Amino acid sequence: MRKHIRRIYLGLILFLLYLPILVLIVFSFNDTKLRGVWAGFTLHWYQDLFSDSMILRAFFYTALVALIATLVSTLLGTLSAIGIYALKNRQKNWILNVNYLPILNPDIVTGVALMSLYAFFRLDLGLLTLTLSHIVFCLPYVIISVLPKLEQLNRSMIEAALDLGATPAYAMVHVIFPQIKPGVVSGALMAFTLSIDDFIISFFTTGKGVSNLSIALYSMTKTGVNPSINALSTLLFVSIFLLLLLMNYKGTDLMKFEV
Repeated sequence: MRKHIRRIYLGLILFLLYLPILVLIVFSFNDTKLRGVWAGFTLHWYQDLFSDSMILRAFFYTALVALIATLVSTLLGTLSAIGIYALKNRQKNWILNVNYLPILNPDIVTGVALMSLYAFFRLDLGLLTLTLSHIVFCLPYVIISVLPKLEQLNRSMIEAALDLGATPAYAMVHVIFPQIKPGVVSGALMAFTLSIDDFIISFFTTGKGVSNLSIALYSMTKTGVNPSINALSTLLFVSIFLLLLLMNYKGTDLMKFEV
C-alpha cells in the first residue's frame, strides 16, 4: 500500500514538473498568438521559425558559444580535476572552496565583474567576451562533476600502468579517462545546458549584434513573444530528450558488454 502511495506521489510530482513543458509543446501547434486559447492545429509557427532571421541568428550564436564553451570547459575542467585530485588534503580543500565561489556567487555579480574586467583590458564586448564568460562559469561545474569519479579511482592501477612502462599521457588516455568518462560526460552536458540557458551573465558580457536566445527572448517581451519561440523550445527539448535516451541506451549496452 505504501509503495502505491509513493508511486502516486512521485507521478504527481513528475507531472507538475513537466506540465509547463507539455503546455509549451501543445501551444507550439496552436493556430493563434493568444495564449490560453486553442484555435486548432497548425505547423505555421514551425515554418515561421525557419524564416525568422533574428531567431535563427540568435540560435546560431547560442549553439556556437555553447559548443565552444562546452569543449573548452570540459577539457580544462577535466585536467584541473585531475590536478586537484593529486594534491594533498589541505591544498585540495582550499582550491575546492575557491572553485565553489563562482557556483555560489549570484550571476549578476559574476556578470558585472566580468564586464568590468573586459573594460579594464579594453576588450570590445562581443562574441569573444561572451564565449570567454561562458567558459568561466561552466568550468567549476565540470570540475565538481569529474572529481567524484576520480575519488573512486584505484590509485594502484595508475601506478601499475606507470611501472609497466606507460607514459603519463598514455595512462591518462587509456587508464584514467575510461574510468572517469561518466563524470566527464555529465560535466559536459551540464556545461552545455548552463550555456544555452544563461541570460544574466550573457546580458552583461555581449555586445551589439551578438545575442543568444535568452537575450532575444527578453527583447521580445517588450513587443510580444513570438510563438515561434514555442516551436524552437519544443525542438530543443525533443533533441535533448532523444540525446539522453541515446546515452542511457549506450550506457546500458556498455554495462551488458562489461558483464
